Amino acid sequence: MANWMRHTATAAFALAVGLSVTPAAAQSLEEALASAYRSNPELLAQRAALRAVDEQVPRAMSQWRPTVQVSGNAGMARDYNQTTTTVFGPAGSRDDNTVRTQRVRHPYTATLQATQPLYRGGRSTAELARAEANIQAGRALLSVTEQRVLLDAATAYINLARELAVLDLNTNNVQVLQRQLEAARDRFQVGEITRTDVSQAEARLAQAQAARTGSEGNVNTARAAYLRVVGQEANRPTVPAVPAALLPGSAAEARDVALAANPTVVQARYSHEAAGHDVALIEGEKLPTVGLQADAIRGMETQTRGVQRDTVDLLLTFTVPIYQQGLTDARVREAKQTQGQRRTQIDVSQRQVTDEANRAWQQLQTARAQIASFEAQIRANEIALEGVSQEARVGSRTVLDVLNAEQELLNSRVSLVQAQRDQVLASFQLLSATGRLTARTLSLPVEYYDPEAYAKATRDRWIGTDIPGETPKP
Repeated sequence: MANWMRHTATAAFALAVGLSVTPAAAQSLEEALASAYRSNPELLAQRAALRAVDEQVPRAMSQWRPTVQVSGNAGMARDYNQTTTTVFGPAGSRDDNTVRTQRVRHPYTATLQATQPLYRGGRSTAELARAEANIQAGRALLSVTEQRVLLDAATAYINLARELAVLDLNTNNVQVLQRQLEAARDRFQVGEITRTDVSQAEARLAQAQAARTGSEGNVNTARAAYLRVVGQEANRPTVPAVPAALLPGSAAEARDVALAANPTVVQARYSHEAAGHDVALIEGEKLPTVGLQADAIRGMETQTRGVQRDTVDLLLTFTVPIYQQGLTDARVREAKQTQGQRRTQIDVSQRQVTDEANRAWQQLQTARAQIASFEAQIRANEIALEGVSQEARVGSRTVLDVLNAEQELLNSRVSLVQAQRDQVLASFQLLSATGRLTARTLSLPVEYYDPEAYAKATRDRWIGTDIPGETPKP
């Protein structure tokens, strides 16, 4: 399938492009799309966003795993003791003897605690299901971004090819009118035509030069757009052919494929599924939770110097929510409204992609019909120009008649270039609407990004903050 990008669309368009000297290095649309696929920052950013969404699965799976923590304290304590002894002597005398002592302790306590959730009201299951749905929605969004980037790259490439073809036509027109003006001046010198005829030729040449200048500006603008999307300077583009093998055969087929495979619709469906799991997740907060807790505590000199106390506990814990101020109920209602919104968005996306498929199909058919009409118009204008030129030589036609015939031929050629551009662009828009404008479908010569690789690498990780596939920092 990749070979279709290496051919020209039609002989007329190829002739228009070939009016100027072609550089040795020509860039194909396939190369431009491959460059955009590898380096477009919007696409790279969306891939990173998907990898962040992939982390929702290990986050959800962590709710089944135990938590282990160590806590402790240490310090110094002083115990003060005071003992008073009273001694009664002769004749009722009294002697109080007070003895003060102090003891220094170094108490510390260390606690090792492990907690294992057993039941969380179904929230762990709902959270994992929501994460899985979000990942599928994220992959669909990545496909949306990929198709948009490739369509932008194809559009920039095709527009640049069109502007270069129009520039070639305008440059050629200037050269023809320059020769026409020189001939008119020679004929004026020998008295065959008037000064008015020469002025008309001069005016038409000035108009052609202005058109050529405008075309040069359009080419520079198209090159800037190409650089923004593709990420490199454009060489001379070769005109791509219509990827007919990938296109649907009818408008009805285009609509059916779009509804089934367009990633915008797929994303909307998975977003609706994720919203449903979000409702179950919040509803689980109203259900009991059960867990297992184990504590191992060692205390040294906490009360008495030199005394050590060790305690080991194994507890079954549970919590039963009774009333939560109505907050959880409000959040459940909110989540249900969001789920309804996501369901409506499925309808919105389906109507959108159906409209895109219809418009692209109609634009493709219109461009095909216009190409046939403009080709017939060019043939007729070429014959008319030849006839007017011959009649002008014998004096039955004026210089203005010849100039008008040349302008009509130029206009029909420019119109043909525009129609051919519209045909190729409409075909790529139709591929995008049907979900087929991807690097794999187009068989681009690139290393395809695997959206499942990162998810598989992180799904069952219990520990570690390093990113799989990333070179560790020194």
